[in-house]
Amino acid sequence: MASFSIEDFVGDGVLKELIPKLLEEGWDDVPTLKIMNPEDMDAINMTQHQKDALEIRTYLHDRALMQYGDKLEASRKSLPELLNLSTEDLSSQFGMRRGHIARFTDRNNKCTDPLPKSYGLPARKLTATPSRSNTIYKMQTIRKSFCRSSTNNDRSLEESLADFKIKDGYIFKGIVAAGPAEPRACGCIQPPPVVDNVAPYSAIENISVQRLTPEYKIAMERLVKTKTPPMKASELWRDKPAVLLCIRRPGCIMCRAEAHQLYAKKPIFDALGIQMFAVLHEHIESEIKDFWPRYWGGVVVFDRTMGFFKALGGGKLLKDKFLSGFVFNPRAIANYKRAKSMGIEQNFKGEGEIKGGLFIVGPGGTGIAYQFIERNFGDWAPVAEVVEICARLKNQQQDEGDTSRSPQEHK
Repeated sequence: MASFSIEDFVGDGVLKELIPKLLEEGWDDVPTLKIMNPEDMDAINMTQHQKDALEIRTYLHDRALMQYGDKLEASRKSLPELLNLSTEDLSSQFGMRRGHIARFTDRNNKCTDPLPKSYGLPARKLTATPSRSNTIYKMQTIRKSFCRSSTNNDRSLEESLADFKIKDGYIFKGIVAAGPAEPRACGCIQPPPVVDNVAPYSAIENISVQRLTPEYKIAMERLVKTKTPPMKASELWRDKPAVLLCIRRPGCIMCRAEAHQLYAKKPIFDALGIQMFAVLHEHIESEIKDFWPRYWGGVVVFDRTMGFFKALGGGKLLKDKFLSGFVFNPRAIANYKRAKSMGIEQNFKGEGEIKGGLFIVGPGGTGIAYQFIERNFGDWAPVAEVVEICARLKNQQQDEGDTSRSPQEHK
């Protein structure tokens, strides 16, 4: 699976010299860089070769074929020209394996779930804003482009939500969700029960967490060097809503796949004003280094008391055995095959029986807006549902802001 490290993404090609400029202009993470439009490219004076390189690497990143990035880019061919090459040419000129050729030439088969085609950002017209403020300026521009009161390009987020729902075929079930409870071993083994009600806010607000990584940006240190003091979990969403992905085990192939798929939607969550956190219940430094930022570029926090994981289970940890929960569980095996098809590596370090899930928490003390429980090993929270809830939070905040304004301000 393709890494979310900018340095890995640009490789040793012509984009490498652009890294300082990308950092200055706020194109400082891979998901955001991949949605750069032609006007943005012109704004930082990208050459045609650099534009072609970005298009090629974006295409390869979606298909977990980044190992061919430098060679394809050095050919100075555009992506359409490369896609029109024969199997023999791709093999002889670039050393591409036959299975990889099939993945490369299939324009519809992507290892990642890409942003919908309707998703896009309006061209940014940068002013003489100080460099360190450009990232904030960019995010403000993106958010403004999605306000419901705007027109033209500003409908793209609503169109994106519709695209997600159509593609996923998922019917919204409410604020507590879980995968289906399918029979195991011909019905001889019953799946563990899951809670039907959302966890009370009091179950998570005072959980002690420790920040292990920052949000990934270009050229950042891989880990927080100085040990950060524990903090109340409520500090994470004090000012802005947050998505908290509770990871069962960061070396697990299915956990890595879920994290990668969710973080790939970062531009949408940024536009909605949503923060992204991964929550671990074990602190194994080598595992964190392998996990961040390759599979997840957001902040990683350590939940020493497993408070979030207990909240997902209604006050106790939701656990399953390898034999009954995986070997005899067709749903878990299907989840494994899905992750395996994405080309993700795995290891077996750490505890792997404690189930994870996902929370969406509103700002301040407004409470839990959504909770997904990993009933079967490898169940993912449906992206369509996660984005839908986040969009509702944004609209709710906007409505509250509108009602708090005076009639004079509305004029």
